[in-house]
Amino acid sequence: MRRTIGVNTWVWASPLTDENLPALTAKAAELGFGAIELPVESPGDWSADAAAELLAEHRLAPIVIGAMGPGRNLVAAPGSEIVATQNYLVHCLGVAERLGSPVVAGPFTAATGRAWRMDAEEREARYRELRLSLAPVVRKAEDRGIRLAIEPLNRYETSLVNTVEQALEALGPLLGPGLGLALDSYHLNIEEKSIGDAVRAAGEHLAYVQVCGNDRGAVGDDHLDWPAFLDALDDVGYTGALGLESFTGENATIAVAASVWRPLAPSQDELAARSIRYLTALQDERNPA
Repeated sequence: MRRTIGVNTWVWASPLTDENLPALTAKAAELGFGAIELPVESPGDWSADAAAELLAEHRLAPIVIGAMGPGRNLVAAPGSEIVATQNYLVHCLGVAERLGSPVVAGPFTAATGRAWRMDAEEREARYRELRLSLAPVVRKAEDRGIRLAIEPLNRYETSLVNTVEQALEALGPLLGPGLGLALDSYHLNIEEKSIGDAVRAAGEHLAYVQVCGNDRGAVGDDHLDWPAFLDALDDVGYTGALGLESFTGENATIAVAASVWRPLAPSQDELAARSIRYLTALQDERNPA
């Protein structure tokens, strides 16, 4: 199976804005990517109408990405904060509808980096609260023909949902046309005993896939078994894009949030180029003409 390869604009810049979007879309297309991940860090940073024109010009498929920055929480937070987070997610759905993105992907549980100890009773209560907070957003997603894709994060970035097993437990009754899982090879490598088994456990609920090297660098420069990863995606019938997600260390805020303390490649362009070269060659090898 041959999948479209995408790239997140966070590889080069944060936040995405109307000012940097033209250059970033042109760069993604020049490097050969067929899709682009567009993060909505704050509503109003960039115009969906302007983005739609650029994506059409460069023949890039859109993937809308949400960001759970400070104050964005769906559990263990004041009601006003939960409502604001729900409204933010509905805004992201509107952007996705305008652009034609099939998913809105991100760690839509609590602010990234927020973690605390929970016993089994509290965890169960927080999962109930998460489902209640998500339910109206999931209904809106389904009505619009878009799938919200929730991403488990590693233990250093959240204590709520780290594994596919936890995601299925937390979200089970809501999973369906309006809600699925987004799996990221970086987090899978940290938290799962077997990446392939985790992908297969996600099964039909797998809505989106992000990739990078195990060190957040280039795909293929690392120790991950990428052929086995693609085997697992084939087994569950995943036909969506593979989105390269890495981060620039040039922006202080994103460098701290993503713990990018050193260069991950000679340049961000090289990181992106190495990744698409490797994934393209691997897919060519697996799918000879």
